[in-house]
Amino acid sequence: MLIELLRRYRVLPVLVIDDPADAVPLAIALRDAGVGCVEVTLRRPGAIDAIRSILAEVDGVSVGAGTVTTVEQLDQLQRLGAAFAVSPGTSAALVRRAQELELPYLPGVITPSEVMMGLELGVTVFKFFPAGAFGGIGALRAYADVFGQVQFCPTGGIGPDNVSDYMGLPNVAAVGSSWLAPAELVKARDWSAIGERAAVLLSRLAPVAVG
Repeated sequence: MLIELLRRYRVLPVLVIDDPADAVPLAIALRDAGVGCVEVTLRRPGAIDAIRSILAEVDGVSVGAGTVTTVEQLDQLQRLGAAFAVSPGTSAALVRRAQELELPYLPGVITPSEVMMGLELGVTVFKFFPAGAFGGIGALRAYADVFGQVQFCPTGGIGPDNVSDYMGLPNVAAVGSSWLAPAELVKARDWSAIGERAAVLLSRLAPVAVG
């Protein structure tokens, strides 16, 4: 289940990959730093090729797709063997199709109305996006009182300075972050710097309780 994946890894890097050839070394750098799942956004023409390469060549990383906006993309990702799909908003058609495909799916929300619409469709885990621009920690804290059955993966404006604050909320299962692999480092193919960023972000998280 998606919630188990999010709770296990706690950090979901949001990757924008211009050159599919960068996908494998980028995923390896993140994996070796301790990151176990990645979201490759469908914002670039080569995104599907990037996902395919990671699936074929990188062990130990669950790879999914972000910026999913059509049913056709969900169908393609299911055929590809992607671990999950993420959307910036909530669409009844996409939720229903993901359920039909049994593809773990994370729709995006901001407002209480969107959360309620998702709940009516059977969704209890949402992306909260863009978190930093729409209330961030304060909004999520308020939602915990209203939607006690809901878990979130906030994304947008999250880095080492505030990740522990987000992860300290009872309704946050994981955080999404583009801070780990910014465009300039990916373009420079500075995999060691990206690995160092991942290690820094993970170091700011409280240890997972055992037992």
